[in-house]
Amino acid sequence: MTAAVAAPLRDPAAPLLDVEHLSMRFGGLVAIDDVSFQARNAQITAIIGPNGAGKTTVFNCLTGFYKPSVGRLTLRTPGGGTYLLEQMEGHRIAQHARVARTFQNIRLFPRMSVLENLIVAQHNKLMRASTYTLTGLFAAKGYVRAERAAVDLARYWLDRIGLSPRADEDAGNLPYGAQRRLEIIRAMCTEPRLLCLDEPAAGLNPRESAELNDLLLFIRDEHKIGVLLIEHDMTVVMKISDHVVVLDYGRKISDGTPAEVRSDPAVVRAYLGEAEEDELPPEVATDLQTIVKA
Repeated sequence: MTAAVAAPLRDPAAPLLDVEHLSMRFGGLVAIDDVSFQARNAQITAIIGPNGAGKTTVFNCLTGFYKPSVGRLTLRTPGGGTYLLEQMEGHRIAQHARVARTFQNIRLFPRMSVLENLIVAQHNKLMRASTYTLTGLFAAKGYVRAERAAVDLARYWLDRIGLSPRADEDAGNLPYGAQRRLEIIRAMCTEPRLLCLDEPAAGLNPRESAELNDLLLFIRDEHKIGVLLIEHDMTVVMKISDHVVVLDYGRKISDGTPAEVRSDPAVVRAYLGEAEEDELPPEVATDLQTIVKA
């Protein structure tokens, strides 16, 4: 769709994703109000904030579930081209701009094997190799090579998260933490430019959170993928993020490194209100220490 592709921009210092003046209204409700931020390649950018702050709405705008009321969402490619995501349909954002996403709730195919879940994620590549005809059914050489490459890529990621021995098991039989990691590597099998993860640490125990951290750092450091992360677990956010954006009631209230954000009084007020720390209940004071000292 030519309207979705802006003029080339070849500045190597340009951000991977540029969100400019994003607003999203549902009738009289303003869910996102004039939010701007950037996310860079080979960095983990976390979007945090209290419940109802608008974090998932930002993701829905980026991935085509919603059309923003106002704003420009620019994704840059290594070759210098750009995609205007706000002008694209969701399937084109995934297929052409190569923005991959996971959701708050696990969305694996539970009756398919672990390996099959990763092959299905590569459906578009396999269809292109078949030239969108029946040639794939007749073992055309190009299709056979593409199918072998798809399996190799799937097994590479299964080796990375230690699930190769369970490749033939139903995905629904995996432990919860393993299912979470399987969803992430399924997204990676689409070979994304930008990986959007919606609360990947939700429900994980400390060991599973540590495994998640290792996987996300590997994706960032070894594959140089930009990761956009929504997360409530401040331990995860502060340990692995390069950049943190804080939302509250749909507006951006802080934007910077983890160290800058955790010392920002506006962030503390958004999470805990105006009360002094020594007046807070013990469990709330503990949360404050998590945010400030993580």
